[in-house]
Amino acid sequence: MLKDVPTEMITRVKELTGIELTDSSQSYQDSVQIQLGILLLQLFNIRQLQQIGQKPDAVAGHSLGIFAAAVTADVISEDDAIKIVYLRSTKMKESYPSGYGMGAIVGLTRKEVEAIVTQVNSKTEPVFTSNQNAELQTAVSGSITGIQKVLELAKKQSASKALLLKVPVPSHSPLMHSVADDLEKGLAKVDLKDPKCTYLANFNGHATHKAKDIEYDMINNLIYPVYWDTMIDVAQELGVDTTLEVMPGATFTKLVKAKFPDFRTITMNSMNLDDIEFLLNKWKRG
Repeated sequence: MLKDVPTEMITRVKELTGIELTDSSQSYQDSVQIQLGILLLQLFNIRQLQQIGQKPDAVAGHSLGIFAAAVTADVISEDDAIKIVYLRSTKMKESYPSGYGMGAIVGLTRKEVEAIVTQVNSKTEPVFTSNQNAELQTAVSGSITGIQKVLELAKKQSASKALLLKVPVPSHSPLMHSVADDLEKGLAKVDLKDPKCTYLANFNGHATHKAKDIEYDMINNLIYPVYWDTMIDVAQELGVDTTLEVMPGATFTKLVKAKFPDFRTITMNSMNLDDIEFLLNKWKRG
C-alpha cells in the first residue's frame, strides 16, 4: 500500500508517533498501523493532486477519511492529522480488545434494521444501528453476540446480505464515548482553520464551512453513524457532478455510481496521475 509513498513521509510518521510503518500483512492486522497507513497514503494522494493544480469544490471522508478530507480543505496540517489519527487508533485499540465489532445488512431499510436492533439491544449484549452507506445498506455496531443475533433476524426478514465485518471495535456507536473524550482533549491543542471548500460532515451529512463543525465531526465521528448516503445527496444538491476517490480502493465510487449513474467518477486506485489530470481539465472545460 505504501510502495509509492515517499520515504520522508513514512519517516515523519515515526518521528511524530514512534510507529514504524511497514507494508506487510502482519502489520495490517494492527489497527494503529492500518489507520496510519491509510491516512499516509491519502495524504500522499492529496499532495499529488495539489502538484497538478487540482483543488476540490467539496470534500467528503468516511470515518477515518475525514482527516484526509480536512487536510485537503486546509483545516488541519498533515502533522496534526497524523498525531490525532495516532491518538484515535490507539484509543480505539485499547477500548475494546475483544468481543466487539460491526456488521452490515443489505436489502432492508434503516427503519427495518432499527426495529431488529431494538429487539436485541441490552446491557449485556449492546448493539446499535450504525452507518448508512446507501438507502438499503446499513451497518450495526456492538457486541459480537448481539450483532450475530441481529444478522440472523435480518436474514429471516429477507435481507439480501447480513454479515459480520472485519472491524475489531464497535465504531460509530455510543460505545465509543471514551475515545471521543480523548479526541476532544487532543484536538483542544490543535489549531484548526475554516475550510477553503465545502466540507461534508459524517455526523449529520450536512455541508459546513466552519472549523468548529469539523472539530465536532473529528471528536464525535466514532459515536455517530456515518451518514454517507445523505452526504452524497447533499453533494448532488450543491451541484457536484464529478467525484475523485483517493486510495485505497473504489468502494465509495461504486456507491456514488449506484446512486447517481450520471456522475463522472475517478478512482486514484485504478488511474495514473497524467490521465487524471487530463480528464479533470477536460471536464472543467466542458
